[in-house]
Amino acid sequence: MMQRVLRVVLLACATVVSTAVAADVLGDAEAGKVVFDQCKGCHQVGDGAKNRIGPHLNELFGRPAAGIEGFKYSKSFRRAGASGLEWHADTLDAFLENPRSYASGTRMSFRGIKDAKDRQDVIAYLRLFSDDPANIPEADPTATATDHDLDPAILAIQGDPEYGEYLSSECTTCHQKDGGDDGIPSIVLWPEEDFVIAMHAYKNKQRQHPVMQMMAGRLNDEEIAALAAYFNRLEN
Repeated sequence: MMQRVLRVVLLACATVVSTAVAADVLGDAEAGKVVFDQCKGCHQVGDGAKNRIGPHLNELFGRPAAGIEGFKYSKSFRRAGASGLEWHADTLDAFLENPRSYASGTRMSFRGIKDAKDRQDVIAYLRLFSDDPANIPEADPTATATDHDLDPAILAIQGDPEYGEYLSSECTTCHQKDGGDDGIPSIVLWPEEDFVIAMHAYKNKQRQHPVMQMMAGRLNDEEIAALAAYFNRLEN
């Protein structure tokens, strides 16, 4: 049985696609900018980025393979996209290590980045140019700790997981308890404290997401703690 915890909660069918990545695989974006020099011959990223030999890499995370309309992708990438391949930290890492073995038939001549740290660094750099992950710190593709000034007494509340299960119906209408990722964030390993901090950030309008602000605004401190406890103990 695998314990699974909701990482981005009560999103109420918002279409943010995410994949869990532990914080210990975060790379150094500044170092990644240097690594990206290997990619500049074919790809652009940042303000004014355009398609060149390869597609631009803005808004990359959560994007389906072959997902830029009008760009002429190879058949292998079109097949991969049609089969459900999306770009997240894990799929990017595998692809960057050996592009040709990951997408057979690709026209890319790039042999890949063999050093794992270099791959982590360039992934962290590319993350800077995807809006949704920047707005949701726990979200795909690279989870990070969240600074907060939440009252320690709120964090100390012991949530009732049975009550949390009772409250969770709005959550599980969209978020699949088996960890599925069909256009919405997966239910994945997420500590109770992080859950509580995030929900209160939406409740206090420190994070900008109207649906999340509405949902969190309906909940009191005990209800948020109960949901955190329930999802922290959720098992398949």
